[in-house]
Amino acid sequence: MAESKRKKKAVKEEFGDVNAPIADELITETLRKNYMPYAMSVIISRAIPEIDGFKPAHRKLLYTMYEMGLQNGPRTKSSNIVGATMKLNPHGDMAIYDTMVRLTRGNEALLHPFIDSKGSFGKQYSDMVCAAPRYTEAKLDEICSEIFGGIDREAVDFQDNYDGTKKEPVLLPTAFPNILVSPNTGIAVGMASNICSFNLAEVCDAVCEYIKDENTDFLDIIKAPDFSTGGLLLYNRQQMEEIYKTGKGSFRVRAKYTYNKKDNCIEINEIPYTTKVEAIIDKIALLVKEKKISEISDVRDETGLEGLRIAIDLKRGADPDKLMKKLYKLTPLEDSFSCNFNVLIEGSPKILGVSEIIEEWLAWRTECVKRELYFNLSKMKEKLHLLYGLEELLLDIDKAIRIIRGTENEKDVIPNLMKGFGIDEVQAEYIAEIKLRNLNKEYILKRISEKEELEKKIAETEDILKSDRKVKNLISKQLADIKKKYGKPRKTEILYEFEEQTEIVKEIEKYPVNVILTSEGYFKKILPPKSDKAKIEEHNLKSGDRILCSYEASNEYDLLFFSDSGNVYKSKIDDFDAVKPSSLGDYIPAKLEFAEGEKVIMMIPTLDYSGDAAIFFENGKAVSIPISSYATKTNRKKLTNAYSTDSPVCGIFFLPKREGRGFHTEYILISSGNKCIIMNSSQLTKKVTRTSSGVIVFTIKKGQKIVSAEEFHDDGSEEMKVYSKYRKSRLPSAGTTYSNEKQESLF
Repeated sequence: MAESKRKKKAVKEEFGDVNAPIADELITETLRKNYMPYAMSVIISRAIPEIDGFKPAHRKLLYTMYEMGLQNGPRTKSSNIVGATMKLNPHGDMAIYDTMVRLTRGNEALLHPFIDSKGSFGKQYSDMVCAAPRYTEAKLDEICSEIFGGIDREAVDFQDNYDGTKKEPVLLPTAFPNILVSPNTGIAVGMASNICSFNLAEVCDAVCEYIKDENTDFLDIIKAPDFSTGGLLLYNRQQMEEIYKTGKGSFRVRAKYTYNKKDNCIEINEIPYTTKVEAIIDKIALLVKEKKISEISDVRDETGLEGLRIAIDLKRGADPDKLMKKLYKLTPLEDSFSCNFNVLIEGSPKILGVSEIIEEWLAWRTECVKRELYFNLSKMKEKLHLLYGLEELLLDIDKAIRIIRGTENEKDVIPNLMKGFGIDEVQAEYIAEIKLRNLNKEYILKRISEKEELEKKIAETEDILKSDRKVKNLISKQLADIKKKYGKPRKTEILYEFEEQTEIVKEIEKYPVNVILTSEGYFKKILPPKSDKAKIEEHNLKSGDRILCSYEASNEYDLLFFSDSGNVYKSKIDDFDAVKPSSLGDYIPAKLEFAEGEKVIMMIPTLDYSGDAAIFFENGKAVSIPISSYATKTNRKKLTNAYSTDSPVCGIFFLPKREGRGFHTEYILISSGNKCIIMNSSQLTKKVTRTSSGVIVFTIKKGQKIVSAEEFHDDGSEEMKVYSKYRKSRLPSAGTTYSNEKQESLF
């Protein structure tokens, strides 16, 4: 009982009284207090890079490695680095290791990696998983000397880590615009950032030119983005100007390939930065499987120690250039990069263009350099002050020795030296700390000789600090040195002239076929017998099913499937596999993704969209619609409002275009009132508008409808003469009472 009370008391102390009434609070207030801090934390402390080009996770990792002394010396196990980084980054070891992987030379995600790695770190262009941290090794790359320069000379501010046990830099004093050199992607709450990489040498040149002339056109210097995976950038100056000006826009990058004539093989060695080898191979394999591409016999991933390589084996006679145009259109071998240059500037996210980013970086870097110069100036002045005191000592070294030897108490040594030489406490402390072996004229003269050079450096530093122009010139000199030391040629080639990709027209093999549609919606594509003597198989149909229509056509024909919902679904005969008559065939509503409950009621094959569709409605109306009205310029799969839905359809028939006169099709219509008419296709009213409801051809009483509409085939026999009474030369007609004694002979 006592234990239960104790637990209840503990819960109440931690969570409050659970039985207390819930206070009313506006949802906006709840969001402000609970959601907004989370959103701001993700934006500021996780997803969006700052002006130094790093996210907090990158910065914490690199600074930890710097503190571990990994800038020089041998590599250490990645697990050691991950463990040490957890003192600054509490998000877990795997999150830290994933961050580290992307910064390594082995991963090839950056043009200028920050970590020199050993082991399997995966690849930017592949889904290959990196090795566990216990197997890999790393240290800081040489270029890191440019991102940590001045960090120990108060170039940047420091802050407490998450538990207040250590200090970490707020930013890293990068000596080059890393925000443009290293690509960065992040998704925050309600916003995102996607910054492409640019060539280091071009960026350094651009900043140097901007320092000379603020009206510099950056597009003339920074030609275009540059990626570690290379490729061909399709250059559009208008698109680039938009990106450089606003920080938003997109551009396309293609894979680079060579044709190996000896092996009849296309070799792809560079791909767009935004895709993976596996995605490309999977897409090509799918296209081959779907018969959208027929020139490829095999595709392989041959990536190895020499780098990325995708091999595409061609069939004999295939044109490699023509094939690559198709692959650029249909696969990620050509992909777009969407830019969103969202950067944190003093804690606020801003979307900036290239010129604005350089302007912001230069202002920030100028402040870093000034702080470093002030620190150096302070240290030089302190040293000069000590040398002035040492100069006084040179006048009488023996006097200094006598003062020290004659002082009984240690605490009186400094005051006595100050009094004896007229120096201050700092100078006296420095003199007192000189080793006995250095209390000679040679050592003191050597140290004092530094005074003139020190005075000169102090004067130069003060002169630089008085002028922003001189500070920027110093930055310009640093950038020139960085370019000379680390600059590399572009990896991504710029393609100024290129052929725009047009709609790929699939090459379809031409051969005769028979196409059949059943009343239940099953479709069969059947190859005709190879000879007249070949055995003709009987069709296999579901119980209660029947053949609705059958045509002789060619494999390249289009197919129009009319549904009972007023839609027409378009397909090609080539999209279907040939089957035997014993097969049930393809179920059209499933194959063409009909809406639930939608049924197919007619099929019309066409090559040139000539001829007409004769449509009969239950209300006694009929119309003839040109097939050409269903032709479209784009490859649309579904046409809505393909015919009138004012009244349900009771029959749709194909009227091919025939040369000459005198050929017509007859139709027999039967009403629910047991009336019948036989009419000629020439009596149909032709309408161009697909949704036309037609005109009345069969007059029926209220509450009645047309229950049957079929083609009527008169072979001129005596048996057919009985149907002449149903033929109506003038329409509309109320019909003649129908006698079905010869019905079986109609169809």
